[in-house]
Amino acid sequence: MARYQVILAYDGTDFEGFQRQGSARTVQLVVEEALRSLNWQGRTILAAGRTDTGVHAAGQVIAFELEWAHSTEKLGRAINANLPHDVAVKDVQFAADDFHPRYSARARSYRYHVYCQPERNPLYDRYAWRLWPEVNPDRLRQAAELLPGTHDFAAFGTPPQPGGSTIRSVHQASWLPYAGEAGGLLFEVTANAFLHRMVRRMVWLQVMVGLNRLELDKLARAINEAQPQTSGLAPACGLVLWKVWYNAGQENEEKFQA
Repeated sequence: MARYQVILAYDGTDFEGFQRQGSARTVQLVVEEALRSLNWQGRTILAAGRTDTGVHAAGQVIAFELEWAHSTEKLGRAINANLPHDVAVKDVQFAADDFHPRYSARARSYRYHVYCQPERNPLYDRYAWRLWPEVNPDRLRQAAELLPGTHDFAAFGTPPQPGGSTIRSVHQASWLPYAGEAGGLLFEVTANAFLHRMVRRMVWLQVMVGLNRLELDKLARAINEAQPQTSGLAPACGLVLWKVWYNAGQENEEKFQA
């Protein structure tokens, strides 16, 4: 029996998040059902993170053990043949016996898409947050420059476990033009780990800065002094778990931008 490391992509719109929740349609539930069709005998797959309802992924990482007599390429095709249209295996590799997608990870990268248009675009709204009036991209970039570093991010989210630490190290954060739609902007952020809903809270507060509804010094206090600011969360639809980073030999060998 071998342990496998698998990269998943999924459209989170019609899922109740990643984690199995009884009979609710979740990514974990449909992946485990697909594996059982291949005679998987495990109780639960391991995952790098638990995305919320409506959140997408291009680089979710899972691991499981399976008796499989064929190549990793054939395993990926076999799993995909049993998955619904909105989730797919992108890559399959052998993993070390002690590999854990969450605890072996050294960083995670998320992307968040927004676009600024006076009218909604049904072909784009599934994967982006429409903003109007238009945000100031220079103020967004100034806001993002405040985020990197090791801080107490208690004003941005809650720890996965009650009483857990809210200190996280953000390696990189930036806003970039996005060509997918006129007025499109893309927020990229990489950290060693994230609090629950931390990225959506980051985006919300930066957008408030970009709309001149929050001053930069107040955002700085939220970061440096863990002072709560105006409540709100960016919609789940714009968020994508883009990549999970591991040490050399664990699939992602290139360095993240720090």
